[in-house]
Amino acid sequence: MTDSKSRPDRVAAHIAALPRSGIRDFFELVIAMDDVISLGVGEPDFNTPWGIREATIYSLERGRTNYTSNLGLLSLRKAVCEYVAKDFDVRYDPEKECIITVGVSEALDLILRAVLEAGDEVVYHEPCYVSYPACISMAQAVPVPIVTHKEGQFRLDPAELEKAVTPRTKAVLINFPNNPTGANIDFAQKQAIAEIAVRHDLLVITDEIYSELTYGERCKSIAAFPGMKDRTVFLHGFSKAYAMTGFRIGYACGPHDMIEAMMKIHQYSMLCASIMGQEAALEALRRGRNDMESMRREYRIRRNVIVKRFNDIGLSCHLPEGAFYAFPDVSSTGLSGTEFATRLLQQEKVAVVPGPAFSRHADNHVRCSYAVSLDDIETATSRISRFVAGLTA
Repeated sequence: MTDSKSRPDRVAAHIAALPRSGIRDFFELVIAMDDVISLGVGEPDFNTPWGIREATIYSLERGRTNYTSNLGLLSLRKAVCEYVAKDFDVRYDPEKECIITVGVSEALDLILRAVLEAGDEVVYHEPCYVSYPACISMAQAVPVPIVTHKEGQFRLDPAELEKAVTPRTKAVLINFPNNPTGANIDFAQKQAIAEIAVRHDLLVITDEIYSELTYGERCKSIAAFPGMKDRTVFLHGFSKAYAMTGFRIGYACGPHDMIEAMMKIHQYSMLCASIMGQEAALEALRRGRNDMESMRREYRIRRNVIVKRFNDIGLSCHLPEGAFYAFPDVSSTGLSGTEFATRLLQQEKVAVVPGPAFSRHADNHVRCSYAVSLDDIETATSRISRFVAGLTA
């Protein structure tokens, strides 16, 4: 009898080839240690605002524990579309062009599976959130990365995008403000990307999860540019701006045929997002803006502190334009990002994420979340300073 553990065909080849998340692998080490200050996890340190939590409790008290439409509560879809129209300058029909999902991660998975055929190419920029190439591969398509660089503040160069397009390119996936770099792009860069998409008849998937956490002037969504609404799927959610990570509520807005295709997959897998989470999201859109702005102001203060500290230590770090991540270059220490993160954790009990988790071209970097208190930032950077000084002692 064949030993089942040795059979090569028990797992689909395209799944077996997927790497494990570099973030999760590293934090297995963190979990086993005591007294670690973590700058690693991409999660707000604020509690979900009380009004949102209270709305969730009230929904339970009213017995709101049932399924919703596969598309999500219509009241929430209407509120989402009103919000997107006001803040992102693009209008959608809440009955046909919006779906509520289990976080933005599900929304991304749905749109990729809905539109991609085996062998299609998806162009995206690196460093990037760890799930992008994996989700493209799980849809049996081909991830095509464009490497961005600190010299260009990790912005996507439209000229590089143009060069990456081939006859097999189906879509472009963008995420600005960006995880892990905090990079953003301006009006001219969005316009250039839009023109490339129109010229080559490409779908654009725009992940806007950090859009509220922008520290300069906010630009309208690429979906609002001429010729783009019908070829863009707009992904967003509540985890970051409203500190609602555990609620797992995201959404997608886009052309009716794509939303319908996403709904078909969603109804056979997730069925619907949690009604309690949807009620909470509705409250966030109704009355959560002041809380959101308060958190954004605090993140801006923390950003300025941590970036200055890194540069003072000798770890070159650009000023992030959004999100809540700093992405310092550690090459001045003579260590790779992985070596730096591992030794820093072992010697000083500070956790940061090695750059290769986000791109094999980011080995000189580490990602540091400043979604932690100023006290923790001060303590962590003091330990990092001591660690760096000890390398040259």
